[in-house]
Amino acid sequence: MVSPLPIKNGVSPNSLWLPVGTWNSMLEFFQDRFPHLDSKSCIARFKNNEIMTSDGTVLKANSQYISGRHIFFYRELESELNVPFEEKIIYQDNRIVVADKPHFLPVSPSGNYLHETLLVRLRKKLNIDSLELCHRIDRETAGIVLLTKDVNDRAAYHALFSNKKITKIYHALAGKKDIHLPLIYQSRLVKGEPYFKMREALGENNSKTEIRLLEEGLDHNLYELRPVTGKKHQLRVHLSALGIPIVNDPIYPRITNKASDDFTKPLQLLAKSIHFKDPFSGEELSFESAQSLSI
Repeated sequence: MVSPLPIKNGVSPNSLWLPVGTWNSMLEFFQDRFPHLDSKSCIARFKNNEIMTSDGTVLKANSQYISGRHIFFYRELESELNVPFEEKIIYQDNRIVVADKPHFLPVSPSGNYLHETLLVRLRKKLNIDSLELCHRIDRETAGIVLLTKDVNDRAAYHALFSNKKITKIYHALAGKKDIHLPLIYQSRLVKGEPYFKMREALGENNSKTEIRLLEEGLDHNLYELRPVTGKKHQLRVHLSALGIPIVNDPIYPRITNKASDDFTKPLQLLAKSIHFKDPFSGEELSFESAQSLSI
């Protein structure tokens, strides 16, 4: 559904279906739902007409709370950690932007990150509010990300990923083990515990990765990974399952606690390149990250 609110300072408005509850007014609901916001900040939102229903009705602080309404509003953070690494734009034309993302930078707003995300940074840098992601890579992963300038073009480029018509090549610095390479690793990936972790399960395979050795080192090897499917954390789970977890992985094979402002020891996983035929021009395109992993 199209938001009645415009993008503001590079950030798209959030949407929310109002749940069943006993709140008397919209202000009462917002103060209860977002306790980190002070009363002055909440009231300012309503005064600035920044909270609307899906049909464009402006809601005020004293507007009656009605469950089931679909509302739009701007998300705010009390404070946001600066990510001290810069993304690079390596290509753009009238339809797409190709960025080289650093480690630790999320691709889109989520959780404790809003302005310190690739999408919002690029919207501001390029002054293109309509800029949208075609795919995602993890916050911990660095490398190539494809975006579109016009929302009407996004579906055609996104389909390259969903229809497996794009070649994605990753590099990973991971453990050493006596494994016959190259190999194709397949398994069934499902949600694990805690919620952000994936695990392998019995059943039909739904993930597939091509793995080959690029370079041998004393303690670790450099691998080339080609994901045929695009499951969450697929490459990280597959290498961990093979007994060669990626260097500095904070989740696989086991979760390690790390402060959010600790930018040391980046995950040694790099989205090195993508290759595809442009759905509009038919031209074969190839883009490669300037970053590299040292053995």
